[in-house]
Amino acid sequence: MRLDRRQMLAGSAAAFAVAGGVPVALQAQQASDGFTELKISKVPHIFLEGGKETRLWTYNGVNPGPEIRVKRHGQVKVRLINGLDEPTMLHWHGIRIDNAMDGSPLTQNPVEPGETFEYVFTAPDAGTYWYHPHFRSSRQVEHGLYGALIVEENTPLTDTVDLTLVLDDWLINDDGTINQQAFGDIRIAAHGGRLGNWFTVNGQSRPRLTAPAGKRLRLRLINCANARIMNLQVKGVDPYIVALDGQPLAMARSLGSTPLQLGPGGRADLMIRRGSDEIVLANLNRANEPLEVAYVDRTGSVAEDDTGDMPALPGNGLPETVDIAGITASELVMEGGAMGGLAGAKLRGRDVDMRELVQNGMAWAFNGVAGMTEEPFASLKKGDTAVFDFVNNTAWPHAMHLHGHHVMPLAVDGKPFVNLDWRDTVVTSANSRVRVAFVADNPGKWMLHCHMLEHQSAGMMTWINVEI
Repeated sequence: MRLDRRQMLAGSAAAFAVAGGVPVALQAQQASDGFTELKISKVPHIFLEGGKETRLWTYNGVNPGPEIRVKRHGQVKVRLINGLDEPTMLHWHGIRIDNAMDGSPLTQNPVEPGETFEYVFTAPDAGTYWYHPHFRSSRQVEHGLYGALIVEENTPLTDTVDLTLVLDDWLINDDGTINQQAFGDIRIAAHGGRLGNWFTVNGQSRPRLTAPAGKRLRLRLINCANARIMNLQVKGVDPYIVALDGQPLAMARSLGSTPLQLGPGGRADLMIRRGSDEIVLANLNRANEPLEVAYVDRTGSVAEDDTGDMPALPGNGLPETVDIAGITASELVMEGGAMGGLAGAKLRGRDVDMRELVQNGMAWAFNGVAGMTEEPFASLKKGDTAVFDFVNNTAWPHAMHLHGHHVMPLAVDGKPFVNLDWRDTVVTSANSRVRVAFVADNPGKWMLHCHMLEHQSAGMMTWINVEI
């Protein structure tokens, strides 16, 4: 029997790591020398009950990979062991770390099969982050290579428990195997990217989790999907947004019934008051229908009603505003894709037409260049304030991600944002202009790309250079 799209997105599947039937985040274990070892291997998995076995690519045999936790200003020491038959590397998404440890093609050579690479860096900011490959990302992430990196505040929140929810969608065949034919399909890359038909939370479909009713709950949400922009609803309670992309908000904001938009790579921390009400996490589909994807049961008793203030999280040192007076914005113009009318672009230093672009797997361009640019989009000195205009002249949204920094979205189509929040992944809607600003305080070569991973691989990549 063929499953329709609604059934697939809401169905049940076997979980990787469970305790009493409830998926749990496997905590990373350190080796005797203090390194956390992440060994990549392929493991069997069954998505559909009665379906065929498929192979996921995993860190330490689990999906998502082990959750790594450190305190703010603590040291992360990870030894990547490549058990694949192809190269890979590890990018630490959202962390403002030393450039050499960023894990991008600008900073290191790929880790070859059978080889290892050691990442050592200090985590400067408390918050919710994640790790994933930055080599053949669309293929390797879709096969399951990702995990959470949680940087805890030095002073723990009182009477609060953490729950990390790693969100993903998978494109699977009717028999439950991962669809292989779509990898490299230029038609998919030229549209919205690889949109899945099977939704998982912590490696399981529609999991039922538990949390104590007598404590506040901090939900850490991470969108690890290749291309899906998630519009999430938290039903049954009144959640407060306290952080986006790892950076605390100036004050907690009630989410209410407004959907929480998370682009690919985006994160949000939600705080929920003490109480016994069931929490239901749902994702809105294109028809604006809420499809339930996870449940949290509140267990135990509540001593008293939770009517106290919802305080903001302690800040990480980023300013509340950015002074952009007298600064000229640099335009990053996005072109191409289906219905985009791109006639041609520069590819590896040559002007080529659209036919040759497609023959080379390209469908998109930044400022007339397809693929990684030879010259940086911006050359900055450490401490410079920069203003970028993301100009989306395409029929599709794009999730723009800047490595090594956080940016503050200021306006969309000239209309100022009400809330000025720090982000590392900014969704730009089709045919729109989003202005962002930031202080270039982290020296090095940093990628700037679309985090719809098929868009990235099909041309949407550039970089900035921050000199000391």
